[in-house]
Amino acid sequence: MSSYDVQREKLVIHLEKNGYLQSEQVRDAIMNVPREFFVPPELQSRAYDDTPLPTCNGQTISAPHMNAMMCELLNLHSGDKVLEIGTGSGYHAALVGYIVSKGKNPGHVYTIERIKELFDFASNNLKRAHMNEFVTGFYGDGTLGCTKNAPYDKILVTAAGPQVPKPLLDQLAEGGKLCIPVGNQRWSQKLMLISKKDGKIEENEVSSVMFVPLIGEHGFESHSDD
Repeated sequence: MSSYDVQREKLVIHLEKNGYLQSEQVRDAIMNVPREFFVPPELQSRAYDDTPLPTCNGQTISAPHMNAMMCELLNLHSGDKVLEIGTGSGYHAALVGYIVSKGKNPGHVYTIERIKELFDFASNNLKRAHMNEFVTGFYGDGTLGCTKNAPYDKILVTAAGPQVPKPLLDQLAEGGKLCIPVGNQRWSQKLMLISKKDGKIEENEVSSVMFVPLIGEHGFESHSDD
């Protein structure tokens, strides 16, 4: 057993003890997706710390407890078609891909990243982790969603917007779930779980969180040259 295997097991115990891990499928994903493949080389020794870590271009990889929480909230199943907005390092997409790809009719994850450096970083990480068969990445404005593969059973947004982008609501399948942080660009935000039932949108506030801003046509304006 490698040192990473030991750290991964300790992380799972920590997440279970604190109530973030509740299902066997999310537990298996965290146990089997190597997080050390998704952080910069100089931070690999901290890959299993339950804390956000910097990646590149001012972005971060979320703390593992947030990855677990969002996966649990979405109630992911084998065969689900999932849209992720904000690929980042690719780790969260890999976790979701691991879960939905099990079974006779494997699902798929479509993920969008607006920062080219991160898009390339994530693409390489997913290939290294052998998850590129179940995860397809796109470079562009995630707030527009991805109409050509819609509708989606689940939608996951890993950056905080001023509101829920309408294109994402439109692309959510009947009976689907959408998890997104919403709120101020620089201060506290609320993690929202949104469901579509009989064509109607139901919103539930889960907890206070802090994410990087969601930039795009239906998000915040960019103040950089990204």
